[in-house]
Amino acid sequence: MARDRKPGAAHPKGKAGLSQTDAAESVAIQALGFLAGDPERLGLFLSLTGVGPESLRTAAATPEFLSAVLDHMISDDTLLLDFAAASSFRPEDVVRAQAVLGHRPWERDIP
Repeated sequence: MARDRKPGAAHPKGKAGLSQTDAAESVAIQALGFLAGDPERLGLFLSLTGVGPESLRTAAATPEFLSAVLDHMISDDTLLLDFAAASSFRPEDVVRAQAVLGHRPWERDIP
């Protein structure tokens, strides 16, 4: 529900001027920035993906990598909640953005 949303929170669907995909990519880029803010968090993510620091910028330009960023965030409840607390996104916004980038229907979109 909209009233449960944090003030100023972005929503992957229907944010003014952005397509669903653009909004989802924005969530993923912010999540990547959150990971990059802590060398230990970033190091773990890079080791899991096999992407090296030298190719991070190139990888981050692909929807598949951005989907992997959100997969990683969602796979760790503490990490997801920490990101939500540090950003304007709720955990379910991250899940929805991952569904958009991963081309999977979000559970609330399934009749």
